[in-house]
Amino acid sequence: MSNQDPRQAQKPSYDRHNPSAFVDWLKDTLHDPPDLMIHSLVITSDIPCYCVFLDTLTDKNKIEQELLAFLSKTDSLEDVHEPKDRMAVIRKRIPFSSIACTDDPKLCADNLLKGYCLVVLCGSPEVMMIQMAQSSKRDVSEPLTESTVRGPQLGFTEELGSNLSLLRKRIKSVHLHIEQTALGMETENHVALLFMDDLAADEVVEEFRKRLHAIKSDSVLDSAYVEEWIQDRTFSPFSTLLSTERPDIVTAHLLEGGVAVIVDGSPIALVGPITLFQFFIAPEDYYQRADIATLLRWVRILSFMLSIFVPALYVAVVSYHQELLPTSLLISIAGQREGVPFPAFVEATIMMVTFEVLREAGLRMPRIAGQAISIVGALVLGQAAVTAGLVSTAMVIVVAITAISNFVAPSYSFGITQRLLQFFYLMMAGAMGLFGVLCGVLFTIVHLASIKSFNVPYLSPIAPVVLSDWKDVLVRVPRPWMKNYPTENHAKKGRRGL
Repeated sequence: MSNQDPRQAQKPSYDRHNPSAFVDWLKDTLHDPPDLMIHSLVITSDIPCYCVFLDTLTDKNKIEQELLAFLSKTDSLEDVHEPKDRMAVIRKRIPFSSIACTDDPKLCADNLLKGYCLVVLCGSPEVMMIQMAQSSKRDVSEPLTESTVRGPQLGFTEELGSNLSLLRKRIKSVHLHIEQTALGMETENHVALLFMDDLAADEVVEEFRKRLHAIKSDSVLDSAYVEEWIQDRTFSPFSTLLSTERPDIVTAHLLEGGVAVIVDGSPIALVGPITLFQFFIAPEDYYQRADIATLLRWVRILSFMLSIFVPALYVAVVSYHQELLPTSLLISIAGQREGVPFPAFVEATIMMVTFEVLREAGLRMPRIAGQAISIVGALVLGQAAVTAGLVSTAMVIVVAITAISNFVAPSYSFGITQRLLQFFYLMMAGAMGLFGVLCGVLFTIVHLASIKSFNVPYLSPIAPVVLSDWKDVLVRVPRPWMKNYPTENHAKKGRRGL
């Protein structure tokens, strides 16, 4: 019994003198789907012709009103006597630009699934393929996860052409280089690699290109699929690629020597190389004055510290180091915890897990009810837990501060990183108190120092120290002072504006 794949056993063939046999082979190859449309017509009274397309992928009105109308003209091939020249004449005269010819039947079947219309002409050695894909797409709208008060209010869509258009409008330069490839053995989804060939380092671009071409997967449906293949660290809470749906962020990184990856069907673009400090930078920092942007950046850094350390410090102090608290505060906390049946670590874990459940419920519920469920659920459950004596009032305040601080992160993916670090430090504090928190900090610093994003140190420009890049890290200096390109991206140019 043969184990050969039935798809490999088929031997596609195209008999130019019998186009109907080729059409039958297409029907068998595609298993005769209901959306397969086959129009047969006769050109100049004696030339059989077939027009084959998938109704669900192509613009049916355009095919019927323009293509079939052109092919039905009786005088289109009257002056052509050689059958082999008929397709070439039609290709010259047909009013379409995206046209290709091939004698490979398998390529015809593949392009049929990409929205092409096939024109099969009796006597011609090739089949004409015309791009007739539907142009249905979502309109450009405001970004959903990265909103700003001041600045552009446009976000990427799921259509690759629209996303490239948004970037082309912002970067009107011949140096913008776009490489497009198809990934996914079954989906063959288009993926675009973008960089400025006069700014991006050759080794960084080559590393991106190498990792993209190394992707071996049946399907690539979103940029998240690509991110898991090309990221530097698989088992790390810190992302080595910045995911964004804002064209202005991608533009800014491209103009600083970065590289971007955009996947057809995904409104989220990937940008690299990046450093840890770029996750504290919001697009609004560059639409405000330098002093205001610096203040907001420090607020984000403070919020990051509060979100990961407040629960751990509370558990450590209440459980192990009560002597660090003032007497009046210690008496107040002790009074609140009187009657609470759980240790501080268990109490904090229950409250934080409960809030994570409420957050996920709010995200998954319908938009109309989601916000009400998250707010009402948090208020009702928190008040009921305190009234029942299951948790203390101080713990509710700690969890509330932590949750609010989490939402300050400009990047949604980095907010998830903060949530993972919360539980890590909470476990360390519950096990060893402040000593455990200190061990966790040291472990985190060592881990961050070991990470690289496409050969760029993750803690750059702090470690290693690059003083010229400190103008846009912890502070944002006025724009006239930021004349140098970031050294961490290995940009080819040394000064902006050259």
